[in-house]
Amino acid sequence: MSDNGMKMLYRWPAAAKFGSRVPKEKFYSHGTVSAAVREKFVVEVHRITWAYKLAESTTNLVGSSAVPEIQVFDIDAKGDEVSESVLTAIDKAIPFPIIFEISRGERQDRSIRMVAANKQLGSGLPKLSDYFSTAWQSAESERQPLPTSITLPALYTALLNPLMPAATRPGENVSEVAARLEKVRKLEREIASLERKLRAEPQFNRKVELRRALKTKQAELAVLVER
Repeated sequence: MSDNGMKMLYRWPAAAKFGSRVPKEKFYSHGTVSAAVREKFVVEVHRITWAYKLAESTTNLVGSSAVPEIQVFDIDAKGDEVSESVLTAIDKAIPFPIIFEISRGERQDRSIRMVAANKQLGSGLPKLSDYFSTAWQSAESERQPLPTSITLPALYTALLNPLMPAATRPGENVSEVAARLEKVRKLEREIASLERKLRAEPQFNRKVELRRALKTKQAELAVLVER
């Protein structure tokens, strides 16, 4: 889960308030959820609330087959964190894009962060990107108005954009940014592996080959991350 250090919470529209508590069992009773993930639900999650339903009827914004509605889920954590595998299980069970607000702590120490993956709906299970997140911030933080948008897909893009550690390039949509960030992470892993091999390699000729491969990967990474 990538945290870009940004602090932001949105003031969700009152007309979109749903406020329905959802039993954890709804998400982990499916046979597709592993025992390990079920255990994480039990250990990490105190309460799940389906907090807001951003739909045409509640926002006056037109949806599409890709983004028919946007749901906001509040997750009250028992400890300091909620695992990505828990968020994935919820995301796969709900056939709409979801913005999560995860909260932890008590009273004046309570803090929240906003988390989401880019979710592409299709005929089967939805396709999810990596999860992106704001930094933790006080639950008392002033909330910002929703980004100005003329459709629900545009609103979804505007909600996800600030969460991502890379800016959207001209003509690039959120799915393309998410795909680019996946490539960035893959290259970062490959570079770290090459650096370890280079440090451990005793043979000069092999070191030269590894340095050449490392420079190639670093150049590829530079192209992907430049704004």
